[in-house]
Amino acid sequence: MTDLSKLSSQELENLAKEARELAVARKEDEKKQLRAEIVKQIRDAGFTIADIFPGTDTAARKTVKSEVKYRDLADPSKTWTGRGRKPGWLVKAEAAGRSLRDFAV
Repeated sequence: MTDLSKLSSQELENLAKEARELAVARKEDEKKQLRAEIVKQIRDAGFTIADIFPGTDTAARKTVKSEVKYRDLADPSKTWTGRGRKPGWLVKAEAAGRSLRDFAV
């Protein structure tokens, strides 16, 4: 073991950095090993992960795309579903005196 009191400040900083990196890597390895052991025990007992931890289903949830409710008359590619903040083109049009109904699809 190295006598730390004889190391320069730069050597101590390098040693500390290396120790932190090694600790993080070791922690990740320990987590992977523990996870594998737990999964093996669950499967050996005849269960699935979802049986033991309900609500952890990792299947992708389908997202439903909202229908367009408003369209810019000057540029039909600009649309808004009516959800969230109003787009800039609609805010400007309303400020100019246009009604939201003017842009309804």
